[in-house]
Amino acid sequence: MRNFIVLALVGLVAQLVDGALGMGYGVTSSTLLVLAGLTPLAASASVHFSELGTNLASGLAHWRLRNVDWHVVVRIAGPGAVGAFLGATVLSVLSTEWAKPLMSVILALLGVYILLRFVVGVRPQLKKRLTTPFLAPLGLFAGFVDATGGGGWGPVATPALLSGGRLEPRRVIGSVDTAEFAVSAAASLGFLLGIGASGIHWGFALALLTGGLVAAPLAAYLVKIAPAYVLGVAVGGMILLTNLRTIFSSFEVPGSARIAAYVGVLLVTGVGLYVAAMRGKRRAAASSTEMALESVNA
Repeated sequence: MRNFIVLALVGLVAQLVDGALGMGYGVTSSTLLVLAGLTPLAASASVHFSELGTNLASGLAHWRLRNVDWHVVVRIAGPGAVGAFLGATVLSVLSTEWAKPLMSVILALLGVYILLRFVVGVRPQLKKRLTTPFLAPLGLFAGFVDATGGGGWGPVATPALLSGGRLEPRRVIGSVDTAEFAVSAAASLGFLLGIGASGIHWGFALALLTGGLVAAPLAAYLVKIAPAYVLGVAVGGMILLTNLRTIFSSFEVPGSARIAAYVGVLLVTGVGLYVAAMRGKRRAAASSTEMALESVNA
């Protein structure tokens, strides 16, 4: 029972992060599960089976709120599913000795990506419509990374669509979340065929799902009270820090080098939080000025 509660809390935290940022459920929960001692295969399989429920609930909510662009979903979900199935197959045949550092490297890179994405910031300008030659390779790559890394669909697909500036941010998040159901289903099928039903920790998946469903309404409230850019930097730094620990252990990096790297990550995260907070204040001030001018002109 204690393990169930702990894993449910992991799912709750991961869903809070995902709900606030539009990404991060898989990366956050996989990182915490591997850190707690699960094998990369068990962690990724548990996360993807739990995501079948959270993705379905999230997709239905976005559909009801009209946040979904089906032109994007149709073109990214299929290649994403293919990539996820291939990624799950690859992870299923890797030895634990290689799978753990590989997964940690992927997760650490995703942590860097999330950190930079929220420090640099993205202000999209709407352009022409997204095309299949752009969406299909993106879906294939994001799906493969998602399965092999235990997460990565959102961190790869969402920033790529936002930086393209061809879709409103709310529709980017809604479309990516809706398409992710197909990715999770394909990855789950790949793990099921690769390791069999007996090799999957169904209790872990159920615990993560329970926590995720509980956190869904709380995540909406979190968006209102916590700036997304601050959360993004903090989560990116946390993911990078925890996965560096696994990488260093796997390659027997000396203690002095580890300490220097940890301090470096903490300093970069601290500076990133400051930069992101200052940018947020400037944007808030600019918005207040615009609203004041509009009220005067009215």
